[in-house]
Amino acid sequence: MFEELKSQFILNFITDNRWLLLINGLAVTLKITFFAVILGFILGFGVAVVRNIYDNTKKLKFLNFLCNIYLTVIRGTPVVVQLLIIYFVIFSSVRIDKSFAAILTFGINSGAYQAEIFRSGINSVPKGQMEAGRSLGFSYPQTMINIIMPQVIKNVLPTLANEFIVLMKETSVASYIALDDLTKAGDVIRSKTYSAMMPFLAVALLYLIMVMLFSYLVKLLERRLARSGR
Repeated sequence: MFEELKSQFILNFITDNRWLLLINGLAVTLKITFFAVILGFILGFGVAVVRNIYDNTKKLKFLNFLCNIYLTVIRGTPVVVQLLIIYFVIFSSVRIDKSFAAILTFGINSGAYQAEIFRSGINSVPKGQMEAGRSLGFSYPQTMINIIMPQVIKNVLPTLANEFIVLMKETSVASYIALDDLTKAGDVIRSKTYSAMMPFLAVALLYLIMVMLFSYLVKLLERRLARSGR
């Protein structure tokens, strides 16, 4: 039994340095996740602000209408279908980098979910905070950045962290456009060795390690924020 596992390990990871496929795939997955999170953060915060302004003042009606369409379409369709549409339909006549298509897709997808997270976070801050900021002479953007957002981030951090974890795991479908991410690397090893168990167990283990490490870092950040808020 042990000798069989050892031979399978050598075949799948040591022979021809196949472990490097996993390392390179992991790097691609982390790159996609990182930039998609940033794009999603920008989109999500922007949409949340537009909807919050509309809810309180009934201004930006057209922008709010566009935001509602965006949220309905993105939240109502599978991310893999969005990826295929962006890569094979929208950019069918343009040669673009597969990583860019993946970052764009996952960023747009995550932005729709982050928007609702930020919106609920903004609504959880007492309205008097905004009024106090404006009475001090701050503009709306200044009040949002200096007074509202620090409280919002603290309130929504656990939910936001969960969205980032979901996004990281969703990037596994990037192989649908032949992007050499972590999942694709495991499949490439499987195709070379005709052994599925070890490559995909290794992929699952790497995803689990990333999720656990990220969750640990978020908990550290939550504790620091809790101490600073006292």
